[in-house]
Amino acid sequence: MSTDAPDAGATPGRPAPVPPTALGDAPPTLTRGTIARYAMGSLGTGGFATLPGLVLTYYLTDSLGVTAILAGVIVTAAKVWDVVIDPVIGSLTDRDLARRGTRRRLMLLGSLSLPVLFAVTFAVPPALGPVGGAIWVLIAFLLTATAFSLFQVPYIALPAELTDSYDARTRLLTWRVVVLTFSILLFGAGGPILRGLTGNPTTGYLLMGVVSGVVIGVGMLIATGAAARSGRRTRDAAADAGATVADEAELVQESLSGRIAHDVDTAGDVEEGGIGATFRAAGATLRRSQPFRALLATFVMQALATGLMLAGAQYLATWVMRSEDAVTLLFVALIAPALIAAPAWGWAARRFGKERAFGIASVVFAVAALSTIGALWSPGTWIYGAVAVAGIAYAGMQSLPMAMLPDVIAADAVTNGRGRAGAFGGVWTAGETTGFALGATILAIVLAITGYVSSTAAETVTQPPAALTGIVLSFSLVPSILIGLSLLTLARYRLRRDDIESPDR
Repeated sequence: MSTDAPDAGATPGRPAPVPPTALGDAPPTLTRGTIARYAMGSLGTGGFATLPGLVLTYYLTDSLGVTAILAGVIVTAAKVWDVVIDPVIGSLTDRDLARRGTRRRLMLLGSLSLPVLFAVTFAVPPALGPVGGAIWVLIAFLLTATAFSLFQVPYIALPAELTDSYDARTRLLTWRVVVLTFSILLFGAGGPILRGLTGNPTTGYLLMGVVSGVVIGVGMLIATGAAARSGRRTRDAAADAGATVADEAELVQESLSGRIAHDVDTAGDVEEGGIGATFRAAGATLRRSQPFRALLATFVMQALATGLMLAGAQYLATWVMRSEDAVTLLFVALIAPALIAAPAWGWAARRFGKERAFGIASVVFAVAALSTIGALWSPGTWIYGAVAVAGIAYAGMQSLPMAMLPDVIAADAVTNGRGRAGAFGGVWTAGETTGFALGATILAIVLAITGYVSSTAAETVTQPPAALTGIVLSFSLVPSILIGLSLLTLARYRLRRDDIESPDR
């Protein structure tokens, strides 16, 4: 932690402005190719976040005959593992950056291994029975989640290194969310369609797993190009200058960030620490950055809300709207407006500020989600309209915090040195995946309490009224309450445009 005196331009309770000299005079140019490559990564991240959250719990309870509470334990266990592994991966990707000048290695490893593991998750032989199937899914999904984290953690760290511009980050992350929303539509609507093509749940889930895994992996592979290109530019600059290996490491950090390189001791810290040091560094990241704590708490709370709605969508379609295929229309209603709205939220961020636009999006989403409580008394096609309004807000809830995270990393780098973006990415990914997982866990608990009846693919059951009430409340009232709580933590986010860039920059 820096011991320098506070900047004269600092506002009490807010970080000191980032001085232009700390940012460098010539930040890297954010080309269309870089934006496109980076955005394509969300084809993979959106697919992995959407499809397991949508169908995995339902696959366990309504195809394998696993009890609702055990299904919740399985999904949660894999995500608890994420909390353990993500900070470690953050440390490893920071080490890669210091040694090789790129975060590409782990991204590539995750991209290549995830398709196979994803398909295996949905390839449970029926002969194993509920217990054997539960164990199969637990192990396979845990390995799949690990492969995803190998890609996701360095992927999240890249924006802070691709550009120094406050508005350019918004543009970069806006297009990422355009692809993300398209990905959610593709997998949320297309996954159930693939599942139904064979007419047999067992082979249908396998087909869905294979095709979806390949598409997810392709998106991830394309995104590794954004990291690889940065690394090549840095190594070429070092070679042209006739630099030594030690000098090259400094040039790597300077070229990737467009800023003055931090003290070489930072690289040493990454190299020497073990797992204990990794978690201490993650804790230090949370302690020293108030904006990061506020933003992370807000995003985790909202991930919990959206994860709960995502996991409940299939149940709402099947048991409340009386059509298993209605889940496809629900996702079309959610994502089609979001595709159009994502660029508009980028405009709102430039006009009003990212944090204010984020707050507006959150309020709209909460109101739209709460309105679906009417399905308790009158389920019908009107639900699609409420979901469409939520979709407009959802685009902002995804793009804006993602555009705010690189600002947080940049502000921290001025005080504490460069090369720690992976640590931030590890903590962020752990929080995000935990939120989504606990959303599915809350749903499983509600289903268990309200008497939801699990079944195998060959069985036909009738759900009690209490279970139907639990499904609707899990999709409406509970998410809206969680979004309301997230606004309290968002109000504590103190980083503003003037803290990142000088007015004339």
